[in-house]
Amino acid sequence: MTNDVRAYVRDHSAELLADLDAWLRIPGISSEPDRRDDVIRSAEWFAEACRGVGFPTVEIWPTPGLPTVYAEWPSEDPDAPTVLVYGHHDVQPVDPIDLWHTDPFEPTVDGPVLRGRGASDDKGQLLFHLLGVRAHLAATGRATPAVHLKFLIEGEEESGSPNFEALLRERRQRLDCDVVVITDTGMVAEDMPSSVTGMRGLVLADVRFHGPDLDLHSGVFGGAVPNPVTVAARMVAALHDADGRVQIPGFYDDVVELTDLERELMARTPFDEARFLATSKSRALAGEAGYSTLERIGARPTAEVNGIGGGYQGDGTKTIIPSDAFVKLSFRLVANQDPATITAAIEAFIAEHTPAGISHRVRWAGDGVAPCLVPIGTPAYQALSKAICAAFDTDLILPTREGGSGPEAAIQQALGAPMVFLGVGLPDDQIHAPNEKVTLSMLYKGAEAAAHLWGEFAALGRKGLTS
Repeated sequence: MTNDVRAYVRDHSAELLADLDAWLRIPGISSEPDRRDDVIRSAEWFAEACRGVGFPTVEIWPTPGLPTVYAEWPSEDPDAPTVLVYGHHDVQPVDPIDLWHTDPFEPTVDGPVLRGRGASDDKGQLLFHLLGVRAHLAATGRATPAVHLKFLIEGEEESGSPNFEALLRERRQRLDCDVVVITDTGMVAEDMPSSVTGMRGLVLADVRFHGPDLDLHSGVFGGAVPNPVTVAARMVAALHDADGRVQIPGFYDDVVELTDLERELMARTPFDEARFLATSKSRALAGEAGYSTLERIGARPTAEVNGIGGGYQGDGTKTIIPSDAFVKLSFRLVANQDPATITAAIEAFIAEHTPAGISHRVRWAGDGVAPCLVPIGTPAYQALSKAICAAFDTDLILPTREGGSGPEAAIQQALGAPMVFLGVGLPDDQIHAPNEKVTLSMLYKGAEAAAHLWGEFAALGRKGLTS
């Protein structure tokens, strides 16, 4: 079947490219209010594309914000497993526009790549799934997919998914499934197929310290009353020890450690230290001792100071004890860490480092984002591995961990189904940045992998997927 799938994808690759060209011209930037109609047009475009492929049920679900597209195609086999594919059709803003080499909404083919906002994140990756469905049907001779197939394509992912969890609750029955496929990720290299096996969670804190009710003369009051900027600095300094470990009591209690096999496979992932430093405009690596850089940014929790300030900020000097200070903190969480538990631990840590005479207030950015994990021994991951290996003509895929955070954990928690990641973006796709691009050959390989995946899941059956 591999040759049949590959031939179909090759013969219809121009159709994928034409569709992507048309869709990318819709500037569906969800974070910009004046683009609301464009995001709605984007949802309508993808809904019509699903109908064109053959999905008998296609709906646009409204939210208090921007719409989500839902599509469903039942299998002829009533006992087939149900698969939910998640992605998003909205895109990032394009600023700074003067750094783009081409118009971000006029797709441009440049040799092996196509440039345009949303090419990789996430429109190209959604369209390879539509081609993959067609290739699956053609190669198997089926009239319907081998699995009950559902698509859930969000319209607010790039603006923080403010209405997504509510949508999951409201539509829970319609979204029931046996496995979830996330298609908003990538691979480590074009010649090294991989799959994400975890995404970190996130907790954001804005801490305000207040001392005297007005700025004081440091000559008259210095050394006699507490200084809130000093308190903020001491608290920040206490966050880590000399080995880069977070010093908040209980912070690591629930962390799921990497297995020896995971560490061995992650060690095979190519990492160019010089390139990493050049990309980050930095001059040295740093972080928790005992872990590689890839482990630090994907599989270990972190505490970062995003901002700190207080007191006089102008030119020259001003001899005062400031009235106020602030610290902005972000905490990336890994598998099994609960945002509520970590939030309570942070609150206690800040209170412990706030002396008498200083008051503090912590403001949280929502309830936090939970992490998610894909154990590499699960049947769902093994099926994904077989599908990717067939598409890339290899016998091994590498597990990777994403350092960022997204709504994937909310999906996993709401639906209670195992999850896998099938994405073909590359590290240099410049998503969220000027000159976003996608490598076209990766989209075609993604279509092949998707075509194989439905058969792999069907072979496992519902019980096999959840065993």
